[in-house]
Amino acid sequence: MRIETRAVHSGRSVDPATGAVVSAIHPSTTFERDVDGGYDRGHLYARNSNPNRDALEHCLADLEGGLAAAAFGSGTAATMAVFQALAPGDHVIAPHDLYSGTARLLSEHMSRWGLDVTFVDATRPEDVQAALRTTTRLVWIETPSNPMLRVTDIAKVTAIARAAGAVSVCDNTIATPILQTPLALGADLVHHATTKYLGGHSDVMGGAIVARSVSGIFEQIRKCQVSGGAIPSPFDCWLVLRSIRSLPYRVRAHSDHALRVAQFLAQHDRVTAVHYPSLPHHPGYDVAARQMRGGGGVLSVEIEGGRDAAMKVAARVRLFTRATSYGGADSYIEHRASIEGAGTRTPEGLLRLSIGLEHPDDLIEDLAQAMA
Repeated sequence: MRIETRAVHSGRSVDPATGAVVSAIHPSTTFERDVDGGYDRGHLYARNSNPNRDALEHCLADLEGGLAAAAFGSGTAATMAVFQALAPGDHVIAPHDLYSGTARLLSEHMSRWGLDVTFVDATRPEDVQAALRTTTRLVWIETPSNPMLRVTDIAKVTAIARAAGAVSVCDNTIATPILQTPLALGADLVHHATTKYLGGHSDVMGGAIVARSVSGIFEQIRKCQVSGGAIPSPFDCWLVLRSIRSLPYRVRAHSDHALRVAQFLAQHDRVTAVHYPSLPHHPGYDVAARQMRGGGGVLSVEIEGGRDAAMKVAARVRLFTRATSYGGADSYIEHRASIEGAGTRTPEGLLRLSIGLEHPDDLIEDLAQAMA
């Protein structure tokens, strides 16, 4: 079946008891044992499993082409579970340009766990190859990256990891399975902040890991989920599953609108750079054209004049909201360097734009007046 059909039907069925076509929310924290002491109906305790979480995990695995998925209470909790599945002394390779929360987890928290990390330019597979050690156990990929929208060749980097006996993980949050399928390109795991496009309405937080195999590292990730308890609520799972029904159409609209806005900004005399993988001048354009089915709904723009000039543009917009995050129906604008804080590699004149579902001409007019 096509992904549009799977997005509507995966993880859902008509309730046999009531005939309800929309699944119920099951807030129960505990479940009745069978007369023989077992749990043949599948659930014991809400930290272990829940009908709504099972449905969401089934849907996510189907959309990404995986065999299993584990849902978490946030994207960061999902990331943490991957790193906690490793052992002290293991080595991780990660890109320079990635979500700042992931970088902080590795450099500030997981270092105390005993993990060693090397940050590289992941757009250069030879740099990933050069960073390998005998202790390398995991290669983290984020493509397109946040906030510079850099593009990593998933097939090449995952092949390098596989040859070294390491697990490869691809953060697919910006692209979503509508625009990119990392497991089909060789990744072992796919990461999502379901808060973003999968949730799609800026009203639910969550994360997930999708795996090509139920064995190996995913067994440890599942143990981290169940034992650590960083799980989404039944209602959160229900909200994300509800939103996935419209995911293919929303993501394509976000992507189409973002391309229109990026093309406008690329011609503006106050703009020094536009970072968007569907623009022909983007250094990752060829790779993106090969492994993606659109550029996505996030772009970054550098404003001439640096931090002060960028802040003034962000302050003058009328339709865009000055807010963190992306993937919602409405458009956001954010000065990333000030959010990321000390040690950021993000240019001071850069604004990250999450392009929503408003008409792109209205967004272009808003940006034009803000930069006038």
